[in-house]
Amino acid sequence: MPPTTNVEGRRLVLSNLEKVLYPDGTTKGELLHYYATCAPVLLPHLAGRPLSFLRYPDGAQGERFFAKNVPPGTPEWVTVADVPRSRRMGGRQVVIDDLPSLMWAANLVTELHVPQWRSDAPALADRLVLDLDPGPPATVAQCCAVARWLRERLAADGLRAWPKTSGGKGLHLMVALERTPSEEVGAYAKRLAARAERELPGLALHRMDRGLRRGKVFIDHSQNNAAKTTAAPYTVRAGHTPSVSAPVTWEEVAGAEEGEPLAFGVRELPARVERHGDLFAALLDPGHAHALPRPG
Repeated sequence: MPPTTNVEGRRLVLSNLEKVLYPDGTTKGELLHYYATCAPVLLPHLAGRPLSFLRYPDGAQGERFFAKNVPPGTPEWVTVADVPRSRRMGGRQVVIDDLPSLMWAANLVTELHVPQWRSDAPALADRLVLDLDPGPPATVAQCCAVARWLRERLAADGLRAWPKTSGGKGLHLMVALERTPSEEVGAYAKRLAARAERELPGLALHRMDRGLRRGKVFIDHSQNNAAKTTAAPYTVRAGHTPSVSAPVTWEEVAGAEEGEPLAFGVRELPARVERHGDLFAALLDPGHAHALPRPG
């Protein structure tokens, strides 16, 4: 029988804890331990947001599949929200708002992806995101240079940006907003990305054409679309290593621009959180949410 555990009064069945999920030997048990340890900083960034699953139950080198619908066998005590999918149809998605729900989801072996809006106000974004993706031979160092430029332009518009690693090769910049229609946020993000391409020729790119990306940093503004999602802060990624989409400081971004490493995994994050707390805590503070500037 798979082992069971009691999490805050909820009985969970945890399966295949010795199963190796990553080439470095990281097991499913270690993955679950990470989520349990970092739950205090992770849960506030999931609360109220419909969850999408990028599952990799056979390990990071196995099959992956993306799902938004409520998984079969979801416990009745896991929060589920009705969310719009199109003009004609809606859907139902899981909302992770407590530790038992988080551990249930982690047991499925999944990346945690969320939109920029909450389930009580679909398509009204309370965050803006810019996903900086380097096209080889560009690296995170070039992403950091573009991030610094974007930070300055956002600040000029009265907006404060917080950086985190993507958990892959790039960076995410996030901004707290007063609730704003996702279409308006996406349009602003696209204008900003287009300006970066004009003012950082040879370095930044806002167009989707993959043939243009070599040696440049693609600024993916499309994740502000109401139908899109982004890897949540502190989620583990299904890459070659168990890397985490980890909030970082602007000082660390500056160091990485000069060649210092900027990557964190499940083994480093608990101690890092113990030292620094949640470096994204201010993103959750309504006092840091501001209105987008008017076009023009």
